[in-house]
Amino acid sequence: MLPLFRIIALLEGVSYILLLFIATPVKYFMNEPKYVKLLGMPHGLLFIAYIVLAIIIGSNLKWSSKIMRTVLLASIIPFGTFCVDKKFLKP
Repeated sequence: MLPLFRIIALLEGVSYILLLFIATPVKYFMNEPKYVKLLGMPHGLLFIAYIVLAIIIGSNLKWSSKIMRTVLLASIIPFGTFCVDKKFLKP
């Protein structure tokens, strides 16, 4: 299950960066909301999958509450999921 979580973490991080730094500025500066609509739903699904898998993986690996909070908080910080992958998920 850890390899799946690593893939979801990578995809969630990339979708968040694209949404935050590409789609949102295009929406507000160019008055073009289609990119937010295109990226919003996949990012939302990846975000939910990341949270659910983090809880499952954290339980299986017996992460401390501090590590669990860090992993969950990383999902709302740009580039956070990449840091989590490097620090906690590398085999």
